[in-house]
Amino acid sequence: MVSTASLLLRTARNFSKDGSKHSLLFARTFASSSRRYEINKVYPSAAEAIKDMKSGSTLLSGGFGLCGVPDTLINELEKNTHINELTCVSNNAGVDGGGLGKLLATGQVKKMIASYVGENKTFERKYLTGEIELELTPQGTLAERCRAGGAGIPAFYTPAAFGTWVQTGELPTKYNADGTVAQYSKPREVRVFDGKSYIMEEAIKGDYAFVKAWKADPLGNCQFRFSGANFNGAMGRNAAITIVEAEEIVPAGSIEPAAVNLPGIYVQRVVQSTTEKGIEKRVYAKDPAEAAAAALGSGDAASKRERIVKRAAKEFKNGMYANLGIGMPMLAPSFVDPSVTVQLQSENGILGLGPYPQKGQEDPDLINAGKETVTLNAGAAVFGSDESFGMIRSGRVDLTILGAMQVSQYGDLASWALPGKIKGMGGAMDLVSNPTKTKVVVTMEHTDKKGNPKILQQCAFPLTGPTCVSRIITELAVFDVHPTEGLTLIEHAEDATVDEIKSKTGAPFKVSADLKPMQI
Repeated sequence: MVSTASLLLRTARNFSKDGSKHSLLFARTFASSSRRYEINKVYPSAAEAIKDMKSGSTLLSGGFGLCGVPDTLINELEKNTHINELTCVSNNAGVDGGGLGKLLATGQVKKMIASYVGENKTFERKYLTGEIELELTPQGTLAERCRAGGAGIPAFYTPAAFGTWVQTGELPTKYNADGTVAQYSKPREVRVFDGKSYIMEEAIKGDYAFVKAWKADPLGNCQFRFSGANFNGAMGRNAAITIVEAEEIVPAGSIEPAAVNLPGIYVQRVVQSTTEKGIEKRVYAKDPAEAAAAALGSGDAASKRERIVKRAAKEFKNGMYANLGIGMPMLAPSFVDPSVTVQLQSENGILGLGPYPQKGQEDPDLINAGKETVTLNAGAAVFGSDESFGMIRSGRVDLTILGAMQVSQYGDLASWALPGKIKGMGGAMDLVSNPTKTKVVVTMEHTDKKGNPKILQQCAFPLTGPTCVSRIITELAVFDVHPTEGLTLIEHAEDATVDEIKSKTGAPFKVSADLKPMQI
């Protein structure tokens, strides 16, 4: 009987009359394929896995908040302070004392490319005092820039951030020590496709990627768990050297082929994760009335917010896919009629978001976009951030409800930046990038704490998106918004007159012939 190896060698010689070395190599490689499980990318420790890292590298790090963060690798890098001048790419830089926040504290980071500063005071301080450079990037654009870099695509066009500081190049990327701006971002090229404006974004390429997986095998195949997928897949496919820390290292073949989220071809090194997973915001299930009372606050402010939330609940229609912003929008489902079924999408990679968990049942791999612990409804799906924002930009989400600092009479939205403060735009610019397919509803109080109107002829704060809002709900009124015709008052609170609404609105509006009391 002719062996498989002999048959392959004979076949190879038939491919080449002179029996070239290339043909023989081809055959020998395939003849040894039965020994492919001898490949072993598992390193004995995180220290061994990162020992060749160099200063000045671009490091991609998975994670969203504290979920899916490769803490074992970050903690090891923190010990090696001689590895510095790093450009770190991640959705956010963890928190003070956690995640990439540790590398900020040791001074190993020269530049961050991120969508969100959040509550990380060290990050904010170092940026505003010129100690680090920051390239703020919309969350979906960041995910796509990393995905594109790993897919060999040098640049792409996106509708997200058109008409904002991202497009015009007005984002401060570096400050001087005295707080003046030392450097601004680059303006983006604009192209029009099918009558819609898009901006060009360049791919990001990483030298190293730190990835957190649930399971990995010696071949480097990885499986993620729930919202722990977030940016880990896009980052892991991108870098020249991808290092995975896994909660479980399992034998080859233990992960079902269809369950492999990151194939081993992208992975060079695997280490055992030794760090306990963190939870940034533990939120537990409560009686709906109790939960609403806790979130809405007390006194006059609570009654205003409750009215807004109850009216926002009327925006949900049976069968909708909806994305809800942090704060008041997240309370709206509590007031939806039981006969209405809505699928909630969370941009960190969940479709079919469930309620908050019971105390003791929280899962660090199940968080929403606000970093709060959640559950999954029956029939839920989980995926990476790059796929999540593909759903959003392409208009698969029917409705997004979000808060705002200001809205203009033509639907311009400002929701992410105030003078002297920086939080980041997160996913908001992506969420409002396709208003012809996704209805954008803003819920906010009619005036700010000083009594100044928040509905204006023109926004004074940096835009999240131009002409994207189609409805505004406040405690006094509901307005429909048209991108060229402006505001129309369609509902009013029972205790608010049209004259009062006019006195507290900083833009002209028409009054609907069918004006009615607020539907709550």
